[in-house]
Amino acid sequence: MAVDPVTSAAANPWANAGASSDAANNASLNYNNFLQLLIAQMKYQDPTDPMDASEQISQLATFSQVEQSIQTNTHLKSMLQAEALTRASDLIGKYVKSADDALTGKVKEVEVYSDGVVAITEDDNKILLQAGVVFSDEPFPAEDDTSDGSTDTDDGATDT
Repeated sequence: MAVDPVTSAAANPWANAGASSDAANNASLNYNNFLQLLIAQMKYQDPTDPMDASEQISQLATFSQVEQSIQTNTHLKSMLQAEALTRASDLIGKYVKSADDALTGKVKEVEVYSDGVVAITEDDNKILLQAGVVFSDEPFPAEDDTSDGSTDTDDGATDT
């Protein structure tokens, strides 16, 4: 009997936070199949060499642990989704700057998806929350570029 691999969402903690749990359904199906197989083994075992009861219990315990792990993962995904919603609501009204510094603005709304969170600014710019995105309570200062490529500093001098 094949066992489906367990995947990890460690790279993105919000990945699949709202996805349905087919893994739990598959695990319970496999668990039922295991019980049917165990009964069939007991029914058709060789009477002169019966199956070891401790091995049966060990197999049953292993399948129970797998099923419990899948249920724990399902609950953890629900908790991650709740955390994502809480964090998202805290971002409204803050100023955001994208990771590549191309977009800035005040967050008017946040959309939470199964694979990530997108902040929408008052200018309707969408910024995916990822490493490098910066939030602030104050607006970000505008960068003043001069025509020769140098930038003005606070003391009025230009860099060359």
